Amino acid sequence: MKRMVEQELISWKNYSRRKPLIIRGARQVGKTWLVENILANQFDSFVKIDLEKRKDLHVHFAGNLDCRLILNHIELATQRIIPGETLLFFDEIQACPRTITALRYFYEEMPELHVVAAGSLLEFAFGEISVPVGRVQYLHLHPLTFYEYLLAIGREPMAEYSLTPPADISPSVQYKILEELRSYFFVGGMPECVKTWRDSGSMLETFQVQSEILDSYRDDFSKYKPHIDTTCLDAVFLNVAKSVGEQLKYTRLDTGHSGQMNRKAFDLLVKSGIIQKIPDCDPSGLPLAATANQKKFKASVLDIGLMQRISQVPVELELRQTELLAMYRGKLAEQFIAQELLAWHGRELFYWARDARGSNAEVDYLAVREGAVCPVEVKSGTGGSLRSLHLMLEAYPNCPYGLVLYDGVYSKRQKLRFLPLYSVATIGDKHVSTFSTSGRSI
Repeated sequence: MKRMVEQELISWKNYSRRKPLIIRGARQVGKTWLVENILANQFDSFVKIDLEKRKDLHVHFAGNLDCRLILNHIELATQRIIPGETLLFFDEIQACPRTITALRYFYEEMPELHVVAAGSLLEFAFGEISVPVGRVQYLHLHPLTFYEYLLAIGREPMAEYSLTPPADISPSVQYKILEELRSYFFVGGMPECVKTWRDSGSMLETFQVQSEILDSYRDDFSKYKPHIDTTCLDAVFLNVAKSVGEQLKYTRLDTGHSGQMNRKAFDLLVKSGIIQKIPDCDPSGLPLAATANQKKFKASVLDIGLMQRISQVPVELELRQTELLAMYRGKLAEQFIAQELLAWHGRELFYWARDARGSNAEVDYLAVREGAVCPVEVKSGTGGSLRSLHLMLEAYPNCPYGLVLYDGVYSKRQKLRFLPLYSVATIGDKHVSTFSTSGRSI
């Protein structure tokens, strides 16, 4: 499968000021596959250490972190490691948090050695160690975007059209892409699900894979037992999935537990990468995070396929819907937009709610385009008043126009631009790079 970050991995390999790289992301988004099938091919030799399986090697990271001594022990357990020729890969690095600290010394003492690591639940590992701030780089991996999904199922021309501004392609092409989006709503972007759908053409088999992934996440919940009641975690996860697009209250996420317990469960799920918190903010200036209101928020789930599976969306019924926005009361569309915005345009997402008593004006998402804040609404058509969107545009002159994502083709009307749902990649400022060299603020 073609992934957008492949070129960035190769750039990291050739970069003269390279640091050890940690690939981050939730379980089963393709981190290990990316290293083994893309990055490893750039080297003469490849050494992989799975730290969940090789617990016998943990002892070598327990004392003084002399990277040359550590390397000697690894060589005795594997093969010769030659700086500049060998890629050293620590998989499941969260299983041995001291390995994360050791990356600092690999950078300082053996900068010529290419070291990459991958792991999930890293926020929990970071709580146990000294994070090597400024000594490592991070690369964040998401589920397959709709563009990557199209490439994976062999629809290369359609994939390229999906990244073309819709104003530049014919309405008939836009409608064809929207029709393919219908399948993505249910398959989602988890690599094994996409592969199953591509190879079998069976939704039932794909749904079985989704259920297995969800079971593996629930198994992970057991690792949180010292922190939280796992029944609360499971209930909060389910209710977040069912409430995508709605403003949330901690007390309502699980009536069987206190609001404080629900908040703790919610925060743990955010740390794990399974859900994304979307705060309200003031769009009068940048960065949006500076005015984020953490007490007023919505949330999205890691993947649209997992979201519909855990919510037990009646697929046969929903597939009969003629409009994408009618599916599951529009929640699938809102999840899709959130997921794509995060993958293409940043690791944070915000929305706007009018701060006035008795007001229910709310704009679904905010995008940054050419240095300006643009409100983004997910709607079922070009009709309707779009009152909240107009209110925001009037209240914030710095917002040049509003974007309406719907299941139709491109059109323009005064300060509004109507775009087909699939075109999220074209609406904001793309990443210059997905690499980060910071510590916890990632």
